[in-house]
Amino acid sequence: MIDLLSIDLSNYCSKECSFCYNHSRKDGNTMWKTEEVILFVSDCIAHGIKAVSLGGGEPFEYPGIFDIIDALYPQCYLSVTTNGLPLEHIKTWNNLMLHKPDKIHVTIHQPQDEEEVLRVERLVQKLAETDIKPGINLLVGADKIEVAQFVYARMLQSINADQIIVIPQRYGNTPSPKDLAKVSSGKPFQSPSCLLGCKRPQTFASVSWDKKVNSCSYARGKVSLENLDYQGLTTALKAVKWGTCS
Repeated sequence: MIDLLSIDLSNYCSKECSFCYNHSRKDGNTMWKTEEVILFVSDCIAHGIKAVSLGGGEPFEYPGIFDIIDALYPQCYLSVTTNGLPLEHIKTWNNLMLHKPDKIHVTIHQPQDEEEVLRVERLVQKLAETDIKPGINLLVGADKIEVAQFVYARMLQSINADQIIVIPQRYGNTPSPKDLAKVSSGKPFQSPSCLLGCKRPQTFASVSWDKKVNSCSYARGKVSLENLDYQGLTTALKAVKWGTCS
């Protein structure tokens, strides 16, 4: 039974990282209307989905993000994954303070970039002073183990280890599990469940910006939603021919 749903609102992102699994870009697009997201996810929640994660693209560059947060927050555990850049703008930050999800994960894409690390560090500290629980997604390439180890230790000064997810970069430059473990200096750490081997998740579904479904955000072979409801979700998942992201 699916109890965790991730939905990418768009593949529009002004940061435009070259390694983005969603191929997000400055001229990106979306097929989701705000009301469609609300109705679709609400129906999924009514059928047992307990937690929902909003991503992209950059979700805080999606025009209806705060309407979606307001509609879904009372119904489930709601998190948003962001690069954090839009929250540097006072208008977006003030809107966030009026329309709060349960948690915000801020991603560090370039641990070697001191400006980015400092920006995320400050944002996480700022979020910690609100009712929103902060988290960090630390993206790690095979050639960035040592600098990621330094950044991980530095972030522990602001949040706990269980609030940091160490994510191996995919589609090239992917670290081994052994190398990734060095990031936390051998101590227990949070990471995607596929770290030690690719296995299809049984309780998770990922829906992309173009209304396609798979059991993993990275996996290829997504299947289109024929109906924007829970039945449409489960039907599409049954049609998926599972394969690894590599």
